[in-house]
Amino acid sequence: VRLVESGGGVVPPGGSLTLSCAMSGNVFSVRRMAWYRQPLGKARELVAEISGSGNTNYADSVKGRFTISRDNAKNTVFLQMNRLNSDDTAVYYCKQEARYYKCSAEYVDLWGQGTQVIALS
Repeated sequence: VRLVESGGGVVPPGGSLTLSCAMSGNVFSVRRMAWYRQPLGKARELVAEISGSGNTNYADSVKGRFTISRDNAKNTVFLQMNRLNSDDTAVYYCKQEARYYKCSAEYVDLWGQGTQVIALS
């Protein structure tokens, strides 16, 4: 089981991108899904998260510009990013908390490979 990210790229300031993170393989269930980002030379930070019931939480820096959503049938999480600026330039990583088997209550963290987003004039 792995996560496959797509949708990164280079956009001018003010532009938009949509990131996708799809699960390849099957698990019993997925609870929290999230997007993180890591600017060059800086620590990884939480951008947005969505619970299994659909509750969302955003970093203050992206509120009102980014929207996280999920497709539970496909174990896929999306990040719609609008009004991008240079501070949003980073490698973006998705994470899904997955439970592999019905007989086990354990959840494990699955990470995507990362996708580069660059807002550049």
